[in-house]
Amino acid sequence: MQIENHWLTQARPCPSPFFNERPSDEVSLLVIHNIALPPLTYGGNAIEQLFTGCLPLDNHPYFKTLEGVEVSAHLLIQRTGELVQFVAFDKRAWHAGVSNFAGRTQCNDFSIGIELEGSDNQPYTQLQYKQLVLVTKALIDHYPLLNKDRICGHDAIAPGRKTDPGRAFNWSGYKQSLQALLS
Repeated sequence: MQIENHWLTQARPCPSPFFNERPSDEVSLLVIHNIALPPLTYGGNAIEQLFTGCLPLDNHPYFKTLEGVEVSAHLLIQRTGELVQFVAFDKRAWHAGVSNFAGRTQCNDFSIGIELEGSDNQPYTQLQYKQLVLVTKALIDHYPLLNKDRICGHDAIAPGRKTDPGRAFNWSGYKQSLQALLS
């Protein structure tokens, strides 16, 4: 995996309008999320439509609950392993919301958000884990303040408010694969 001008060359670009400048150049945290639109439904382009502000609210009753929502992540890893990038890594994507990591609030200011197409209680695919490990290594190699100890789930920075990536996420397998690649 390669990063050029803060874009992953292996990802399909799908620029989101939902980002802004970081208050500093710091990138020191990786936050792992999940998303399925509608819930428990995979495939299609609803996630891309949400992150680009083009979600047709009348296509599904659940979509009406997202009216006016402006949200983005830096990267989506689909169940097929396809990578889609919405925001350059040096920009502030709107993925963490009210959050706190190690006593610091406003995690969007210093984090990268990766969405896995999935749900809290359904297993992720091996292709997703493989891509996540490769992307994580590329990010650690590119951003010197990011390391294997500064990776967490959305639930860790927004406890009680968020649950993703959920119980189905294999943290030990992911961390072991990442460690093997970093060694």
